[in-house]
Amino acid sequence: MIVFPHCKINLGLHILHKRADGFHNLETVFYPIPLCDALEIIEGNSEQTEPVQIRLEGLPVKGNLDQNLIYKAYQLIAKDYLLKPATFCLFKNIPMGAGLGGGSSDGAFAIQLINEYFKLEIPIEKQLHYAAQLGSDCAFFLYKQACVASGRGEVLHPIPLNLKGYWIALVTPPIHINTAEAFSQIKPRDTWAEYEDLAIPSILDQPIETWKEKLVNDFEMSLFPKYPELENIKNSLYEYGAIYSAMSGSGSTLFGIFENKPSLAKEFKKCFYFSCQLN
Repeated sequence: MIVFPHCKINLGLHILHKRADGFHNLETVFYPIPLCDALEIIEGNSEQTEPVQIRLEGLPVKGNLDQNLIYKAYQLIAKDYLLKPATFCLFKNIPMGAGLGGGSSDGAFAIQLINEYFKLEIPIEKQLHYAAQLGSDCAFFLYKQACVASGRGEVLHPIPLNLKGYWIALVTPPIHINTAEAFSQIKPRDTWAEYEDLAIPSILDQPIETWKEKLVNDFEMSLFPKYPELENIKNSLYEYGAIYSAMSGSGSTLFGIFENKPSLAKEFKKCFYFSCQLN
């Protein structure tokens, strides 16, 4: 049995204030993008000494097995259900440390895959609960539609935002930005002297041609000075005709939304590049 975990982009990202638990409250909109990994589950063989194994192919995946969200998903469900040993085969196509949520998507889709493969009939509410324990944005990947995210990113409300027909280009330079590093440099909005307090969903309700002036990712203010290549890519996407361009999440991917098909692979040959029409 095989599934195809997809990635996401952030349309706007406001860091509101730091919480007592050390995390930050934020506001953003997650939008699904059809750049996918491939994740397969097969029954463990008799020589398998651990209850779960992961075989990796494709782009490199950093971290130990116990840090992998697929592994953590299996362990979470195994606390409540009797699971047979299993092997997961992951073909990694979504770059890590890129603000695209690829690892989170793998974890969320692993929950669905385990549920279906072992015929557990886990209610969707419980699947969402498992996903929220894996990471702040993991539950989003069980919705498969645009969602407003608040809190740490785990409070989700689906919205009918639809970018069907537009083209998107993703450009990821060989820069890995650790999420903790990104947050350590951020200046929350409650420390600003003044700012326009306009909710992201309200901005997205306006014509897409207005987003350039109003829809911002707060991480850009702290990360662009440290990684000027990111700002250069954003500016280039506008020069090549993007209606809107921004960094996704805490980086390092920049995306551009276009009315027509962009052909920019040669322009960004030193970067990971992906484009498609949204549906």
